[in-house]
Amino acid sequence: MQEKITIPIINTSPHPLPTYATVGSSGMDMRAFLYEPVSLNPLERQLIPTGIFIELPLGYEAQVRPRSGLAIKQGITCLNTPGTIDADYRGEIKVILINLSNEVQIISNGDRIAQLVIQPVTLAEWLPTDSLKETTRGAGGFGHTGKL
Repeated sequence: MQEKITIPIINTSPHPLPTYATVGSSGMDMRAFLYEPVSLNPLERQLIPTGIFIELPLGYEAQVRPRSGLAIKQGITCLNTPGTIDADYRGEIKVILINLSNEVQIISNGDRIAQLVIQPVTLAEWLPTDSLKETTRGAGGFGHTGKL
């Protein structure tokens, strides 16, 4: 059974609360809360409000992620992905959308524009040292295997 947490939420939009589309979904659909449609020109980005405010418990974050259908069908995706919402943030959740298609795309009130995934957070404590354990990979990165 999956763990569930209770998260206080304020919804200032007329749209339903974010929900999971299926039993196996990890992300909840977020909807645009707009008073008039937004036109996104090719390569243009805009901050789209959702009307949603949440109070995450300490030890959790919310990640704003793109919707695959919006990306493949309209060329619209999220910038700063995944966008992180920290537990102490109390402002409105807004989504940075960009149009990567060659045509103007319209975002309308109520459109599903992103997914919201709730994740536990692990805090790190740094341990300063003079050396790190060796690995086969070592410092290789950025295509070091010859595959781009």
